[in-house]
Amino acid sequence: MAQLTTPAASTTRGTFQPYVPASQAPAEFTLKAIVLGALFGLLFGASTVYLGLRAGLTVSASIPIAVLAISVLKRLGGSTILENNIVQTIGSAGESVAAGVVFTIPALIFLTPFGPSYFNYLQITLLTIAGGILGVLMMVPLRRALIVREHGVLPYPEGTACAEVLVAGERGGKMAGLVFGGLGIGALWKSLSWTFGLFRTEIGYAMPRASQFPNATVAVDISPEYLGVGYVIGPKIAGTMVAGGVLAWLGLLPLISILGQYITEPFPPIHPSFAVNPATGRPFLISEMNPGQLWSAYIRYIGAGGVLAAGIITLARTIPTIVASARGSLRDFGSAGTGGATGLRTERDIPMKTVLGGSLALAVFMAVTPGLPTQGNFLAAILILIFGFFFVTVSSRITGLIGSSSNPISGMTIATLILTCLLFVAVGWTGAVYAPIALIVGAIVCIASANAGATSQDLKTGYIVGATPVYQQTGLIIGVLASALIIGITTLYLHQVFGIGSAAVPAPQATLMSTIINGLLNQNLPWGLVLVGIFIAVTLELCGVHSLSFAVGLYLPIATTAPIFVGGLVRAWVERTSAAAAESEVSAGTLFSSGLIAGGSIAGILYAILVGTGTIGPLAAIGMMFPFFNGETLLGQLASTALFFALAVIVARMAIRKVE
Repeated sequence: MAQLTTPAASTTRGTFQPYVPASQAPAEFTLKAIVLGALFGLLFGASTVYLGLRAGLTVSASIPIAVLAISVLKRLGGSTILENNIVQTIGSAGESVAAGVVFTIPALIFLTPFGPSYFNYLQITLLTIAGGILGVLMMVPLRRALIVREHGVLPYPEGTACAEVLVAGERGGKMAGLVFGGLGIGALWKSLSWTFGLFRTEIGYAMPRASQFPNATVAVDISPEYLGVGYVIGPKIAGTMVAGGVLAWLGLLPLISILGQYITEPFPPIHPSFAVNPATGRPFLISEMNPGQLWSAYIRYIGAGGVLAAGIITLARTIPTIVASARGSLRDFGSAGTGGATGLRTERDIPMKTVLGGSLALAVFMAVTPGLPTQGNFLAAILILIFGFFFVTVSSRITGLIGSSSNPISGMTIATLILTCLLFVAVGWTGAVYAPIALIVGAIVCIASANAGATSQDLKTGYIVGATPVYQQTGLIIGVLASALIIGITTLYLHQVFGIGSAAVPAPQATLMSTIINGLLNQNLPWGLVLVGIFIAVTLELCGVHSLSFAVGLYLPIATTAPIFVGGLVRAWVERTSAAAAESEVSAGTLFSSGLIAGGSIAGILYAILVGTGTIGPLAAIGMMFPFFNGETLLGQLASTALFFALAVIVARMAIRKVE
């Protein structure tokens, strides 16, 4: 799809004119746009919860929502470009807020004995609303510095691409067909494998413990959402991620197994689950552990160290950006929200009094609300304000450079947790009782940072098309409130059915957060393994490789990163064979893959409902009639592999289409 070339969309700094001039005021903040945006917020909020708990990754939903908004509103009597923009603005808040929630709040489950009591619907909803609104409010004084003054400098790739979609609204029907097609195929594929059991959900092989290469593991979770994620993030990031998985599962894990053959006593750290081997009545030896147990006992701490170092390095690399953004935001602080000297429609923000009062009120709310872990802890409220504004600034700036899908939110959250825990230790607040408080500080900052990144993308889209900022900012708050209703329900239901931390919903990011908090506050972190991961990340940086994606792959199961890599390979092949596919962020493959992600995630939630209601049995029995495809035999593995290859071919065939 061609880039914007209209004279009104000039990107020259100081002479920019939006697609809809400030002198015009077409319909924008209408009831139908608000309602449809809220519905999309519910849909993509729920699907993001599932994807985040499954893979520990999320992708931006702005572009597919924009495409769907154009298509749906056309069937509801038509709409203006600014109404379509409001729909995608409200809807995208659901995805960004859900990402911040599932990366952090489920960690309460692992913060025993006090954390699980706070893991309930009211707590999740309150934290979601507080963090989401804080992210919107704190982004308001940054709009002029990052969106207006840096136009032509900060590309905001997803925001600019979303503006392309909106401007090309007359072609929305065909673009929407790609998203709907991906959604349908993703849902069908996931249902056939998970609900009906017609073919395997995972393929792979682990070497026997007695072999020359013990416990070396190759596995691929053949879920459509993983394939779609890989296509969206591209071959470079996907390849770096799977490289971390290769090191962990084909390097470190066999190495530990080989060395463990010579150890005749339990070797710390022994995870509580492995304290007693039922077969022997004594603690597990390394030589007795399977790949999953070895990962939980050793590899995940190495991966945690890698993510920890990579996150800090990533933030350190952006220090000049952080300083510049902070100076710019403080310089513009007094004039923001006034509409500037001109009072133009396109310069109206939420009033600064509301920004300041709302931010302070949210922090006080966290300190005085009964039942919250932070009740009575005003230090936590102060940390939320300080770290919140700091990382909102960082997130908004980084999003402008690399997009919200690649925004290192987990690194910012880890840095927040480390600084918070170190402050707690310094004042003598150690032990399990303070762990939920530290997590809440990190969770609010994570949600605010995630939503601020998405907010900045949406404001960039609005700046290009000529939207009214105050309407977008208000819409984002509505999106937070709407999506908060479904995020808690979805998270708790998946926990009730599968158990967060299980193979179905491992919640890798939340598990990582709990590991860091428990280790720092209880002062029992296995620093030897953590330091191994830290220096792996340092080694990569010295080799000129950005280590964050690698470290995430080191921490995640290879069954997750391998299908993501396959999606990246499909995109690499498409871009080599079809020049049209590489012209823009808005390619046919990206739209189809976005639908694939949503369809697979929604089908996963429906599967959880069937399991929870006890109605899955008769449906799953259908798969028993086809053992060739779903059996444990080599034929079953090969058949499922062939089907996954066919899905990759479908994505490739759809991706080479030209968006018109």
